[in-house]
Amino acid sequence: MSYRVGVIIGSIASKSINRRLASSFPRLAPESLKLEEIPIEDLPFYSYDYDDDYPPVAREFKAAIARSDALIFVTPEYNRSIPGVLKNAIDWGSRPYGQNAFAGKPSAVIGTSPGMLGTACAQQHLRNILAYLDTHLMGQPEAYIQFKPGLVNENGEITVESTAKFLRDWLKTFEAHVRKILGR
Repeated sequence: MSYRVGVIIGSIASKSINRRLASSFPRLAPESLKLEEIPIEDLPFYSYDYDDDYPPVAREFKAAIARSDALIFVTPEYNRSIPGVLKNAIDWGSRPYGQNAFAGKPSAVIGTSPGMLGTACAQQHLRNILAYLDTHLMGQPEAYIQFKPGLVNENGEITVESTAKFLRDWLKTFEAHVRKILGR
């Protein structure tokens, strides 16, 4: 059994450390998790004015969520919360009212930051949003990764074995969570 996992990276920065972290997941994840990024950088600002006729990029975004069996959200922390670009993407995926693409999806939250707390505050805000959107959020283990230069090399490999082991275990736990929620 394999699961298609959409990965939503909450940064559009060209040198995003969260994108670097996410680049390590395919090497660390169980073979049953087929990871695929769901891009957010081309989404315009959400407005309910679009609800009757979503632009093609937003329709594709929602379709990519629908094609995914599960979702991993990789979030930076900006001013103790999630970046606006991630909230914008979530708004596109959950609107219009009654057409929430996130509902029922197994999900997990992770992030990295140079600070010692990782992205703890942002993740808490994101968890509140995802709970409201009726995702089946993996509660434990929480994953607050402190990013230091060289943690992820150019090939997307984690260079600190204890961090690599933590991420392998986190992804195995996520796989079990997905299997439990989906019943397959």
